[in-house]
Amino acid sequence: MKFFIDTANLDQIKEAQGLGVLDGVTTNPSLMAKEGITGRENILKHYLDICEAVNGDVSAEVISVDFEGMIKEGEELAALHSQIVVKIPMIKDGIKALKYFSDKNIKTNCTLIFSAGQALLAAKAGATYVSPFIGRLDDISTSGLGLIDEIRLIYDNYDFETEILAASIRHTMHVIDCAKVGADVMTGPLSSIVDLLKHPLTDSGLAKFLEDYKKGN
Repeated sequence: MKFFIDTANLDQIKEAQGLGVLDGVTTNPSLMAKEGITGRENILKHYLDICEAVNGDVSAEVISVDFEGMIKEGEELAALHSQIVVKIPMIKDGIKALKYFSDKNIKTNCTLIFSAGQALLAAKAGATYVSPFIGRLDDISTSGLGLIDEIRLIYDNYDFETEILAASIRHTMHVIDCAKVGADVMTGPLSSIVDLLKHPLTDSGLAKFLEDYKKGN
């Protein structure tokens, strides 16, 4: 399972990269704004900074909702750096854009996936990744994990190469559960990765080892 971090915060990205387990980064306009990064030139520069900070794919989102706009933005983003993955929304023109970029061998991430049918269309169009938002589904009393399970079954049935990128991860159990049902990638906040380290028996066991060591020295 690949671990992506969902942020535009360079310090958090570097911390995750320093653990040696980070495989990529996902971002969106909201995350950029949260870091005070606005304006096209500043956003493009920040994508480059992220690419320099991590080894792996970096999803950069288009803001256009028409085919021509997505192509223009996507080509500009893809030209920035070899690690850039063009993030496309799950809409009609988005499917057309996915096919266009697939034919050009440009990596894509189809975002805002909330149904198995949407994931099937994205895979047919050649998306590199699909991003089902499991946390947002859980928020409305719908099983986000169940959607991952459905997509995994469909993709395995037809040998789709599109990777399932479980997005809107909220906590460590989301990570574990997605790993159990076969998500290819998870993306979430730094805490969802770092908190996998935590267990009270590890802490108490280490404390006991250190205490016993000191007794003999």
